[in-house]
Amino acid sequence: MKTRAITAFFFTIVMLGSIFLGGYTFTFFYLILSLAALLEFFNMIKTAGIRPHRNIALFAAALIFLMTAGYHLLQFETKFMLLIVPLIFSVFISELYKKEKIPFSNISYTFVGFIYVTVPFCFFYSLGFIQNQAEYNFHLPLSFLLMLWASDTGQYLFGVKFGKTRLFERHSPKKSWEGFFGGVFTSVLVSYIISLFFTEISPLVFGGMAVLIVCFGTLGDLVESMLKRSLNVKDSGNILPGHGGFLDRFDGLLIAAPVVYAYLYLILN
Repeated sequence: MKTRAITAFFFTIVMLGSIFLGGYTFTFFYLILSLAALLEFFNMIKTAGIRPHRNIALFAAALIFLMTAGYHLLQFETKFMLLIVPLIFSVFISELYKKEKIPFSNISYTFVGFIYVTVPFCFFYSLGFIQNQAEYNFHLPLSFLLMLWASDTGQYLFGVKFGKTRLFERHSPKKSWEGFFGGVFTSVLVSYIISLFFTEISPLVFGGMAVLIVCFGTLGDLVESMLKRSLNVKDSGNILPGHGGFLDRFDGLLIAAPVVYAYLYLILN
């Protein structure tokens, strides 16, 4: 627990710094984080004998993220995103030259990596620009992370104290409904506190955001547990002592971020 707490403390400082220090720092940090998470995903998949196109995928993922950043920071026209198309479809051509027994499994898991890891990080990144497409604002990315952390903390504390009814025992034996509703309580409470500081968005909208983060963040945790169990892997990596890998820390974000972005975009625009 001591190692876990120390790691969480320093990594949290780095994450908050990346959010507060402006749009370019935010871009660089989450570009590196998304690529590291994608690399962890591919390394896990390789344990099952599948060989995704890692190098092409990492280059394409970087380009996808940077195109998203360019659209927001530099007002790139959306037509430039078409540059990604030939790179992505080069995966099929590359597979022709590999002597593999399951070529389309390799291709499929390469694309799953984009959908499961890269795209959600792009949606999270875009939360910083949802209020003004041409100007970075840290309010929503920070709010998202605070609510997500509040959800995780509430689920853990309420689950340990009151947890009796299993939420989804097949994929996560420790999660309980009591913990889940505890997470809803703590996340909504934090959302109300946030609304007192970031007054440009109503408390009701923040409350809806909190509920979505708890619901889909929990599903994201279960999805990653399902992935690890299917591969017989304990952690996605070991880069964060006491926590595992980046995917272990951001599994809730992967499912919640696209949903929250859609919710806020529909309401705020």
